[in-house]
Amino acid sequence: MTETGSSEIIKKLDAESIKELWSKTYNTVGKPDWSHILPYYDENIYFRDTIQEIHGFEDFKAMTERLTKRSKDLKMNVVRVLMHKETVFLEWEMTISFKRNPSSVMYGASRLTFNDAGKIIEQRDYYDLWGDIFDNIPRFGKMYRRFMKRKFG
Repeated sequence: MTETGSSEIIKKLDAESIKELWSKTYNTVGKPDWSHILPYYDENIYFRDTIQEIHGFEDFKAMTERLTKRSKDLKMNVVRVLMHKETVFLEWEMTISFKRNPSSVMYGASRLTFNDAGKIIEQRDYYDLWGDIFDNIPRFGKMYRRFMKRKFG
């Protein structure tokens, strides 16, 4: 992509367009689809979440493909988007159905950092994977929360 094309990307990605794009990613019929947002990621993307740390576009793309294969259904409600200069925060609620387990809602946030070319150079996702999943298991969720409160609260 040319410098002009990169500048156009950053102009297009205001808070509202980011909310629209990320909502579209997860609210397709059943499986998530990242094809429309992958062009906004830099070749040297650094991604980190509760589970993994990824360097580079090809590994990032492979991670999105693994999530698509594992998920029976995935939906995301983008609650709010805050943008300041080259940094964007998204607050979200994700409902994920795995192949053999009931649906779980995970509450989280993502921080996106854009480089000078207008591409996402870093993404950091924050969420409580186990707590949000365990909350959906009868009796176990309450035990887990008591344990966490006793040990860390």
